[in-house]
Formats: sequence, C-alpha cells, structure tokens
Amino acid sequence: MEKEGLTTQQWAVLGALSRPEAEGGMSVGNLARYLMVSRQNLSGLISRMERDGHIRTAPDGRDRRSRLVTMTESGGDVWMVQAQPKIHDYYEQALAGFSISDITHALHYLLKLLDNMKRLDGDEESGQPDDS
Repeated sequence: MEKEGLTTQQWAVLGALSRPEAEGGMSVGNLARYLMVSRQNLSGLISRMERDGHIRTAPDGRDRRSRLVTMTESGGDVWMVQAQPKIHDYYEQALAGFSISDITHALHYLLKLLDNMKRLDGDEESGQPDDS
C-alpha cells in the first residue's frame, strides 16, 4: 500500500469509513474506538489524510463540538481501485494452505483474545483490579 502513499493505519481508516454503517461519516471518537487507537494518535493521521484529499472532516450537525470524518471520492477510488485488489491478494497469499476450518478456528481464537484484551483495558481504565 505504501506505493499509493498510504500507511497501514491510513488504509485502516479508509476501510473503516468504507463500511455501510459509516456512510454518513464517523465522529473522531467513534473512529478511534473502532480502530482501537487513541484520539491523539488518530489526530495526526486524519490531518495527513485530509491534506492528501482522501478524507474530509466537518462539524457534526447534531453536536457542533464533534467532527465527522468522511471519505472523499479520491479516498474511495484509492480504497476500491488501488487498495482492495492488493489487500485481497495479500490475505490470499497469507492464508495459503489454510482450510476453511483452520481459518474459522484462528478467527475464533483471535476474537476471544481481543475480547480478553478489551476487558483488561476496561479494567485498567476503571482502576478496578481484575478478579479473574
């Protein structure tokens, strides 16, 4: 993806914004939560992507303190035409030799790991010890 001038984090932003649920845009806070990054880390990324014309930000009509991030036509073109074929090819190669059952089990365990990590992060934020 770097040949298109995008980092892994930038194509993750485009991927998040390409989902039907994000058609009207996503607030910076929701985008940060979805990508599991801090708002501070996302801020610089958004600025660079906006400068490059891949996304735009605007005040949220429902909450003027919040900013909505949307993908531009240029960002959509980069995502659909340039990124998607490369992403699919990458994962096809990475999963070579895996059966459907292998992929299903791996996904199950990765999601279980992610749930545990979210739980631990929640425990740290609340200041509560982990009772498990």
